[in-house]
Amino acid sequence: MDKSRIPILVGCGQITQREDDPLKALSPIDLTAEACFEAAKDSGAGKILLDKLDTIVTIRSFSDTSWRFKCPYGRYSNPPLSLAKRINANNVKNHIYTLPGGNMPQWSINRIFELITKGEVQTALLAGGEALYTQKNAQRKGIKLNWSEDLGNLYEEWGIKKRGWSDIEDNHGMKGAIFAYPLIENAIRGKENRTIKQHNIEMGNILEKFAEVAKNNPLADRRQGYSAKEISDVNEQNPYIGFPYTKLMNANAFIDQSSAIIMTTVKHAKELGINRNKWVYLHGCADTYDHWYLSDRINYYSSPAMKIACNEALKMANCLIDDIDFLDIYSCFPSAIKIACDEMNIDINTSKDLTVTGGLPYFGGPGNNYVTHSISEIMHKVRKNIGAKGLVTANGNYITKQSVGIYSSEQTTRMFAPTNPSLYQAKINKDKGPRFKEEANGNAYIETYTVINDREGPSFSILFGRLNDGSRFIANTPNDKDLLLDMMANDYLNIRGKVEYKNNINIFKPT
Repeated sequence: MDKSRIPILVGCGQITQREDDPLKALSPIDLTAEACFEAAKDSGAGKILLDKLDTIVTIRSFSDTSWRFKCPYGRYSNPPLSLAKRINANNVKNHIYTLPGGNMPQWSINRIFELITKGEVQTALLAGGEALYTQKNAQRKGIKLNWSEDLGNLYEEWGIKKRGWSDIEDNHGMKGAIFAYPLIENAIRGKENRTIKQHNIEMGNILEKFAEVAKNNPLADRRQGYSAKEISDVNEQNPYIGFPYTKLMNANAFIDQSSAIIMTTVKHAKELGINRNKWVYLHGCADTYDHWYLSDRINYYSSPAMKIACNEALKMANCLIDDIDFLDIYSCFPSAIKIACDEMNIDINTSKDLTVTGGLPYFGGPGNNYVTHSISEIMHKVRKNIGAKGLVTANGNYITKQSVGIYSSEQTTRMFAPTNPSLYQAKINKDKGPRFKEEANGNAYIETYTVINDREGPSFSILFGRLNDGSRFIANTPNDKDLLLDMMANDYLNIRGKVEYKNNINIFKPT
């Protein structure tokens, strides 16, 4: 094989900032630069490696992604160029800023490896960072920060430029992860035939193991080692956010974290004197996506895309799921863990850790960039355990965009050549859910639902339902606090009632 076209990962760096004074805290781009310096140091080549970069891919910030995290302190017009200037990467030709999605770190590594194999890229940096704790802390303290930098916007974008929810879903308040994943979770509960209490305990049992890993990770934000009971019990300190999720079941976005990964060729690594024990190979990978809108899914407890992505990555790596030594399952909410395990044939009660970081609720959920951290941790694991394999799953939107990577320090025996995703994406696209009606009227029942809570308690509900002809609709219930409280105390799955379309939304009234 041509060593000038064999891609490898050679450096990784991570930073968790714990600074309570917003004026002393690093800005998001400065925090990301620190992770880049750490990655260069980790490689053994030092800052000379940053000078050799020809490509920088910066993961999209949450402030540029979601209305919920919009920054009041300005924005960077060209994040990859701002980062290049801070790390003195003066020879970068390709400045790339990703589009949204928690899948994008793994997706981007897959693309970088393809470009290296084609000879179009020699040395690349993938990096991202968030300072949402500092942003929120400054707002709370009334401190003004200046996080603006206008360097123009001449950069390339990677990813899919499409909002994760439809207009009709938006009309009903289903416009973000905290609104979508609880709907998926209650559907899982229905499939498993559990009571609300039984399912809360089960979610706590799953996440307790993640909290234990975070407890032993000095980079984790929440290191208390929460018990299953502490995670699942609903109280003032741990209220429902989107029923059935308590606060401790949600990804923890308000943290200051950054991470970076450097990739190059075997030939260039040798020229730079990067020790062989730093090299990590990507043995298998795949990228797929389920139907874009929840309204179109076959059901709310499975992911055909996750199954195919895992199988394709394992096939490329010429191994089985039982051959994987280290796992990091994307864990923004319990439903993401459960569905991934089901689709990959992993026993969710396995004694093997399902995370190497502690997961998004406890390690931290730095926006779209979490998986850059999990890949960094996997790199450390497979470097220390020669021949071991580590698998990372990366999830974007709402169990929508799936990316899988399998890593090892063991040299690959073939050139990097993943299957073209279009060859298996067509099957997923073909298998669509029931006919969807934007305007629903008549007798119906609830397919799945959630109750969204704010500081005052239950605020509103979202549900997917079915009409008597089998067609699906999205709806809210009447804004009746007693009804909303009852929907969290008692099981409303399959409850019958009537739905009426009025003023651009459907209202379902249980009978």
